[in-house]
Amino acid sequence: MRTLLRGGRVIDPGTGFDGVADVLVTDGAVSAVAAALTAPPGCEVVDVTGLVVGPGFVDLHSHVHSIAGQRLQAMDGVTTALDLEAGLMPVERAYADAAAAGRPLHYGFSASWGAARARVLLGVEPDARIESCLAVLGNPRWQRSSSDRELAEWLALLERDLDAGALGIGVLLGYAPSSEPGEFLAVARLAAKAGAPTYTHVRELAEMDPGTPFDGSEEITVAAAETGAAMHHCHVNSTSGRHIDRVLGALDRSRRSGSRVTVEAYPYGAGSTAIGASFIDPRRLRMKGLSPSSVVLLETGERVADEGRLRQLRDNDPAAPVVLEFLDEDDPHDLALLHSALAFPDAIVASDAMPVRWKDDSRESTRWPLPPGGTTHPRTAGTFAKTLRVMVRESGAWDWPEAFRRCSYLPARVLDDVAPGARAKGHLGIGADADIVVLDPSAITDRATYADPTRPSAGVRHLLVAGVPVVGAGELRTDAFPGQPLRGEPR
Repeated sequence: MRTLLRGGRVIDPGTGFDGVADVLVTDGAVSAVAAALTAPPGCEVVDVTGLVVGPGFVDLHSHVHSIAGQRLQAMDGVTTALDLEAGLMPVERAYADAAAAGRPLHYGFSASWGAARARVLLGVEPDARIESCLAVLGNPRWQRSSSDRELAEWLALLERDLDAGALGIGVLLGYAPSSEPGEFLAVARLAAKAGAPTYTHVRELAEMDPGTPFDGSEEITVAAAETGAAMHHCHVNSTSGRHIDRVLGALDRSRRSGSRVTVEAYPYGAGSTAIGASFIDPRRLRMKGLSPSSVVLLETGERVADEGRLRQLRDNDPAAPVVLEFLDEDDPHDLALLHSALAFPDAIVASDAMPVRWKDDSRESTRWPLPPGGTTHPRTAGTFAKTLRVMVRESGAWDWPEAFRRCSYLPARVLDDVAPGARAKGHLGIGADADIVVLDPSAITDRATYADPTRPSAGVRHLLVAGVPVVGAGELRTDAFPGQPLRGEPR
């Protein structure tokens, strides 16, 4: 199967190439990039004049786990969607379930710290479902510290999944913020030994909780320095809030000293999680300078009125998905803080895409357009297009080569050591995977809102995954399921 993308502005962040050229795709790989290529016999020629051609976006932080969710991400330019912050366990089942259902995009998973602790501390058998992970987050018995025996048991579960091809260890430390810091250090040592990264939702900052056992931003830098592990800081914008400048300064100092710390951000002033999360406790909200009215139920749109109502909701259904507003995007100062996280040198764009859910509690649909009434965070559909709109089109903070470096090249490089297959992603070198996005630079924009979160982004004209068109002429191909697993190598 051959496709020739003719006459676009080709950007390869791997080599720094930026110019008008043709891209020839042969059997799922890039076989030539040059001006005025001759189309081989039987080759499909696609005229992309006036459009930008680059490597598809690699999302390190996606919890969608569905055809419906991946289709929204495809329209946002994503070709590889990985769940690395939470992970799934057992990882073999997670890969098998995705393969059996079919996926439009490439997929992969980390070993789940949360599920491992739930198995040992609660006796909850992991079932490789994100809903099960969300259900235990608010359980105080899961949030506690482990005994030496328990620690050894759940570390062994993580090591088992690393051996089975997990892409590192996903650590939801912010959901157990009072747990013993030595546990996190033990996880970092395991990761260093395995040659695999950690992906951490850090615990509270000292400004937000003076009683925290360890400042979240400092803890990840100390663990990286002490163990040599590659450590990825998830959604620095949401965990740092108005203290982002101090956190970014600490991360910068850590990297300059040689620690292997990477960081990601998304362009929204509100996050999304389960209402039972520890940081949505009324007391912790006050510490952050937030209130119950900062919490909105995704399914009903209810804005929580007061602490009594918040406690009731947390008790009745701790797994209920909510939006938590941590910055005001209508406030120029808050908006500047949000953009500073994206502008931070080498910050990676990652969505934290959430599952799509309908009122009948269904979590999947193969219909396109998606059935009405689906609820999720707008970042599921719009993270990358919104970032490009804000950082390239509107502010000029990035040029197009820098945008592809942040959205494609740098995230793939986080995985190079643990998954050699990642080395063929995030660039357009000869032999690279033909995971390619073609976008209209004047039209790329997000359309999803908090009120209408499943509106697909606009401006992605073509999307190839392993050389197979998933989006063509701006339209989703509903018969395309070329997604393949990205797995770690057994260690």
